[in-house]
Amino acid sequence: MKKNDDSQKKVGFISKDVASRTVNGEEIILDMAAGTYYGLNEVGTRIWNLLKEKKDLDSVSSILLKEYEVSPEILKKDVLKLANELKKLELLNC
Repeated sequence: MKKNDDSQKKVGFISKDVASRTVNGEEIILDMAAGTYYGLNEVGTRIWNLLKEKKDLDSVSSILLKEYEVSPEILKKDVLKLANELKKLELLNC
């Protein structure tokens, strides 16, 4: 029996103390409260931009599956991993 997992249904909201900008195809994120900068690669930037559009993690994964050649299982795992890392850094509220 498959466990009911709603983790991909969560919508990530960018924290209010965060500013970001895309520079040369990569997202630069500033945590204004902590004064810390973070950078995301091309795929991380795409995920971030979809989250800024208020997409839930399932929608983000579905969109990325159309854009990248990757298995659905790996993609969903990677999207969730990044969302959890962003949440841990308090850049994203889920």
